[in-house]
Amino acid sequence: MFIILYRWRIKPEKESQFIEAWSEVTAFYRENFDSLGSRLHRGDDGIFYAYAQWKSAEQRENAFAGSPDFVARTKMREAIEESFTEVRLEILSDYLIQK
Repeated sequence: MFIILYRWRIKPEKESQFIEAWSEVTAFYRENFDSLGSRLHRGDDGIFYAYAQWKSAEQRENAFAGSPDFVARTKMREAIEESFTEVRLEILSDYLIQK
């Protein structure tokens, strides 16, 4: 499994727009490129964190290369005040419960 951690500072007046757009983008990749989905969080530091899962790095690269620049992605970019470098994560131990 391949995991990416994203981090952003979102414009306060655009938080709802960002959440809706993130959800739409995730649904697009799940439906069209068989991604394993994502989770979006707001930290107590005010930073938005997202955790996205893919079967492999290659699958993610192919999905990003093969997808159009659609409205939801534009809405996400409009809502971002600051982006931080994405982090690639390796699973070492996994005890999450999926319901």
